[in-house]
Amino acid sequence: MNINKDLHNLISEIPVFQGFDAEDTEILSQYLFPKELPMDGIVCKEGQHGSFLSFVVSGKLDIIKTVDNKEVIISTISRGDSLGEMALIDGLTRSATVRACNDSTILILRRDSFNTLLEKHPQVGIKILKGVARLLSLNLRKASAQITTYMTMAQ
Repeated sequence: MNINKDLHNLISEIPVFQGFDAEDTEILSQYLFPKELPMDGIVCKEGQHGSFLSFVVSGKLDIIKTVDNKEVIISTISRGDSLGEMALIDGLTRSATVRACNDSTILILRRDSFNTLLEKHPQVGIKILKGVARLLSLNLRKASAQITTYMTMAQ
């Protein structure tokens, strides 16, 4: 797969990059790097220090939580989806393990690279921060709705 050829189309599919123009995409592409993952390849492990945000280019990735020493797949993500948004902001530990379901390719934006981008191209960095904030807000709303559903079912 030609990452450069596919990058503009992929960025337009990623909610974090909503509203990016060609110039923004070109700037961002200088800070992203691809990573190929074999089936069962690990992107990150639950509890591990978080230092990057990544985007699925191809393949599928399982998001896995460990509960009572058992792995529970809580979600599966694919092309255009992102993971590690919180790590980009806070750099704290990962809340889940991410493992490739099949051969996959991801694009990685390291936290230190993002900080450099933010200093050199603040307009692009601010757009990314707004996109991450939108995504985290949406995820929080979904989680809140799920908690409400579970609480209602438990009564």
